[in-house]
Amino acid sequence: MYSFPDRSGRDLTLRPEGTAPVCRAYVEHGMHKWPQPVKLWYYCPMFRYEKPQAGRYREHYQIGAEAIGSADPAVDAEVIALLAAIFAELGVEGLTLNMNSMGDAVCRPAYVEKLRAYLQGREEELCGDCRERMTLNPLRTFDCKVPSCRAVLDEAPRIGDHLCPECREHFDTVLELVRAAGLEPRLDFRLVRGLDYYTRTVFEMTAEGLGAQNALLGGGRYDKLVSDLGGPKTPGIGFAIGEDRLIDVLPEAFRKVTIDDVRPVTLIPLDRNDVADALVLAKELRGAGFAVDVVTAAKGPGYGLKVAERSGAAVAILLGQKEREERTANLKDLAGRTQEVIPRAGLIEALRARL
Repeated sequence: MYSFPDRSGRDLTLRPEGTAPVCRAYVEHGMHKWPQPVKLWYYCPMFRYEKPQAGRYREHYQIGAEAIGSADPAVDAEVIALLAAIFAELGVEGLTLNMNSMGDAVCRPAYVEKLRAYLQGREEELCGDCRERMTLNPLRTFDCKVPSCRAVLDEAPRIGDHLCPECREHFDTVLELVRAAGLEPRLDFRLVRGLDYYTRTVFEMTAEGLGAQNALLGGGRYDKLVSDLGGPKTPGIGFAIGEDRLIDVLPEAFRKVTIDDVRPVTLIPLDRNDVADALVLAKELRGAGFAVDVVTAAKGPGYGLKVAERSGAAVAILLGQKEREERTANLKDLAGRTQEVIPRAGLIEALRARL
């Protein structure tokens, strides 16, 4: 971190990232009393003292989003689908979605010890940094770019083979929903996070044309962070995009959306079986220029409409088994208190006419 004394002798540290400050705000402002999950975003400068890399500067900007208050794998999938929609809107091509699971407090400690034991058996083949990481945090060895270390880690135990049943089910559901949203993730056993509060889903997007440092963004689930900051036990997931690297991969011309163009729409799947359909529809609507929120909790129309009204949405769309089978959408105008069933094929035109 970028730390230094100021002219009065006070020790200062500049903000290195956005997730922890957002979670601190969640605690301090009582957001756990709001409808969950609370979905927040930020765009602001960050500062890191480490050596600058391609597209990474000591002062740089991050674009981030966090969904705090739900452990539902559907929230993981929505966050990842949102990212894909952002890059599709900007016209960025050549991206690869990489995913892994970090496990949790039940299964990860045993895996870490197994990994440490393996690395100790091949210590002579590791670089000095990895020998230190092996003691302090063996997971960080997966970040090493030294060829000899990477060869050792190619044969290392993989956390995906040591997940507890609950973590395995969670990750499989995330992958299923992400694929239902039209994305094809690449499973990457090297993708880890060095901080203890990260759990289960981790992901990143890499871009062609950025060289060795090709990560455009990173994200993951941090179910321990809010409680580590003194709040209640609260799950969360989010991502941060490095704007400086994003600029490097933007096409010459791309569509710019201003705040005046936003058309807020809330999708309400009525049952768990409707969530995948809601994510597919969210992708279609975002591609057409609408701002979309998915109530992934799937607790029925009453709860969903309450969330939609509090979020300031103009329109809510209810999706259930009947709508799925008939290829329709139950559209509710939240201001006019009117409701009508619209064929799915004509939904985008109907929304544009109303918004």
